[in-house]
Amino acid sequence: MSMADTTSSARQAAEMKARDVMTSKVITVRADTATRDIARLLLESHISAVPVLDRSGAPIGMVSEGDLIGRSDIDRQARREWWLAMLAEGEPLSPEFVAGLRRPAQLAGDVMSRPVVTVGEDTSIVEIARLLQAYRIKRVPVVRDSQVVGIVSRENLLRALAQESPEDDTKPKLPGFLAGMLPDIDRRVDHSHRGAGPQVAPKAASDDARVTVADFCRLAADYEGRELQHSEELRRSAAEERQRTVAQLIDRHITDEGWRNRVHQARIAAEHGAHEFMLLRFPSQLCSDGGRAINVSEPDWSATLRGEAAELYLRWERDLKPQRFHLAARVLDFPGGMPGDIGLFLVWHQ
Repeated sequence: MSMADTTSSARQAAEMKARDVMTSKVITVRADTATRDIARLLLESHISAVPVLDRSGAPIGMVSEGDLIGRSDIDRQARREWWLAMLAEGEPLSPEFVAGLRRPAQLAGDVMSRPVVTVGEDTSIVEIARLLQAYRIKRVPVVRDSQVVGIVSRENLLRALAQESPEDDTKPKLPGFLAGMLPDIDRRVDHSHRGAGPQVAPKAASDDARVTVADFCRLAADYEGRELQHSEELRRSAAEERQRTVAQLIDRHITDEGWRNRVHQARIAAEHGAHEFMLLRFPSQLCSDGGRAINVSEPDWSATLRGEAAELYLRWERDLKPQRFHLAARVLDFPGGMPGDIGLFLVWHQ
């Protein structure tokens, strides 16, 4: 294959989307699934990880072989015999044998990695490769309307590249990762569609003598009806805008440059005497529970984060938590008495 053909294949691969390479048949578990059952499921299905879904079907975590075995030397030693027994080839595992294994009873919710990084169907494989590298993960669930519709692993990406260049022993490498953040989302509601209402020609002076209280009441009622209709249109428009914002934030990802910029802005805030900096403001619908856990300060509120908010949490946990920075989430407003926007704050006061 010529250099031009190789370059063309690499370009075609780079243009592929998650939907083009994902595995559509996704095996999932619930947070209350026993780890024994997950281990058996991984073995029988010849896979190394499964997404964990909440009751609505939204992903809230991932359980991999590493989560089951344990990542510390102590955990691995304690569970070694159990895992080797589960990996026994050619021998069916009887219920009695599984029940006798020396393994503490645990559920998916106890061992899963969270929050989970997800992508949309239109996310490019270049961006997916960058995410796998940035968060040191091996796979990402693909979501549509908060529901898992596929999963993309490293193997899927390699297979896509191999198919683009079947005759070439030297597979083209992925091009450089995308730089910079996606354009900021305009959250403002456009009020320009509001009309001035029907124009009523002034009546002649002689007409005023014939008006009645009923006329005035009808005019006032008509106005209130138009205002109510307009308010409902604004409410519907705002709700639709929030849904669009959530959809964008679900598939909006943090680059290394974007993360560094946020930390730099936090440093500037500290230079001006601030003790915290808002990393992100996002609709409560971005949380898997609509912001309830954050509103009542539940200890595991971070598990409800999705999209960009989840990635910011993971960046903080990896880079800043060891330096004793804190991360806090607060509900910023309560439209209609329900959680509205949520702020994710980097905190450094003692």
